Amino acid sequence: MRFPPRVHMTEVGPRDGLQNEGRRVPTEAKAAFVRALVAAGHTEIEVTSFVRPDRIPQLADAAELCALLGPAPDGVRYTALVPNRRGLDRALEAGNISKVAVFTAASETFNRRNVNASIAKSLERFEPVAEGAKAAGLALRGYVSTAMVCPYEGAVAPEKVLEVVKALHALGCDDISIGDTIGAATPADVAAVLDAVLPEVDADRIALHLHDTRGMAAVNAHEGLLRGIASYDVSAGGLGGCPFAPGAAGNLASEDLVYLLDGLGIEHGVSLTKLRAASALIEPHVGHDLASRVYRAPPLPDERP
Repeated sequence: MRFPPRVHMTEVGPRDGLQNEGRRVPTEAKAAFVRALVAAGHTEIEVTSFVRPDRIPQLADAAELCALLGPAPDGVRYTALVPNRRGLDRALEAGNISKVAVFTAASETFNRRNVNASIAKSLERFEPVAEGAKAAGLALRGYVSTAMVCPYEGAVAPEKVLEVVKALHALGCDDISIGDTIGAATPADVAAVLDAVLPEVDADRIALHLHDTRGMAAVNAHEGLLRGIASYDVSAGGLGGCPFAPGAAGNLASEDLVYLLDGLGIEHGVSLTKLRAASALIEPHVGHDLASRVYRAPPLPDERP
């Protein structure tokens, strides 16, 4: 097994990172956060979600945020989560979004709790989204939540994950993010899922979305690297959690993955120093300390900036 020479990160802090925060973050602060993440070197940032405002009140300002941000700088892509065709239409109307993401799960119970539909029904709903996104020239991502452990059902069979991944691939998703939604997986779980998926879907179409509830996010990312996965979802400062997944803590912290990649000599294009600055910018607005271990630790004298 060899590490990939370069890793791509999708920064999900502005969306997945903030969606579970109880304190309302001003739209202007979100925009400043996104700009700071761009300055740090991120080239793909999931800025918001066009879901019903009563479901995720923190992201009710999606259209306002997109207008405030304006077009993404050259070489940078702003993305958004959309639950259905109506969400896609809202994203298109808002503008400045070049990629949208749909989301389902590998666990029936979680999917019903999250979107009030079976997995099969959610995939049906995505068909007009995929058609509309492609017609509008937008890239399309698919999320598979609870791909390793479900808070209601427990361990999820890798074969079930493969089934959903193949369905999203057939739908036309450009990339598919496989999620440890509640941060309960170990490297053995990551390995089992990838062993099931990679013979059927190319590694360059797969991303890992890891949560750090039990301190396993970085070691699970290392397992992904060993198996050739070169795309990871990260959240500045370790912000995050799912409002529909009891016990889910923050995402794999951007700073923690960057520190790991630097130590392994893997290129990524993101500045650790500027990442810390982005996290420091948003921290006062959430009203609590950020969880990232690297963010909280003092910089080392010879640390790569």
